[in-house]
Amino acid sequence: MKIKIGSDTFTAILYENKTAEALKAMMPLTLKMSELNGNEKYFQLSTNLPTNTENIGTIEEGDIMLWGANTLVLFYKTFQTSYRYTKIGRIENPIGLASAVGSGSTTAIFELE
Repeated sequence: MKIKIGSDTFTAILYENKTAEALKAMMPLTLKMSELNGNEKYFQLSTNLPTNTENIGTIEEGDIMLWGANTLVLFYKTFQTSYRYTKIGRIENPIGLASAVGSGSTTAIFELE
């Protein structure tokens, strides 16, 4: 999968699970993602996706996860969490991700290669 943010393009690996499959079926997606907590961008999808939540512990820069059943989250910083998420995938090389997404809301295009 490719994620385009402004002039930057990131390659992401999708995990083999029902959530990733459901997201792939929705692509391409152009999403105006909102800022939260200085470490993530999120978008509330109009439909629920299958979930398999787990306590992640450490979120890594570039992780792509689902919070609840319909909130797609792209993390641009590494930090500890006690929240539960469903793993969807991760950006292979997140160098430059934080500067690409900026400090406010951003538009991200998710598409299959």
